[in-house]
Amino acid sequence: MASRPLLTDDKLSPLAREVFDDIRATRGTDYINNFWRALAHDPETLKATWERLKGLMGAGALDPLVKEMVYIAVSAANACEYCCHSHTAAAKAKGMTDEMHNELLAVIGMASQTNAMATALQVPVDEIFEV
Repeated sequence: MASRPLLTDDKLSPLAREVFDDIRATRGTDYINNFWRALAHDPETLKATWERLKGLMGAGALDPLVKEMVYIAVSAANACEYCCHSHTAAAKAKGMTDEMHNELLAVIGMASQTNAMATALQVPVDEIFEV
């Protein structure tokens, strides 16, 4: 259960409605997911978060599919069930195959394992790796 009710369109402030309209237009869908509906209680934060996410997740030096896959990995590391689900759906919509997803999960698992081992062993960083 959410810690605050998810706002329906009829309960939005004018600013939140403006942001929802932009989300719909940008994504080409009428669907507004629960993250945005929860965040709509604070319209200024909703707007700032949407503007930053919209700018980052679109076209850039990294392909949008790669960005979604990075988001999945970070969400797994942060144990965010919601973001794991939503960004997996977004990555699939952008072309992630089952084979790519399996490999991504294997890389996430390996990175988690080796990160924990290096941390537990307190392995010093090789001088050649330092910037």
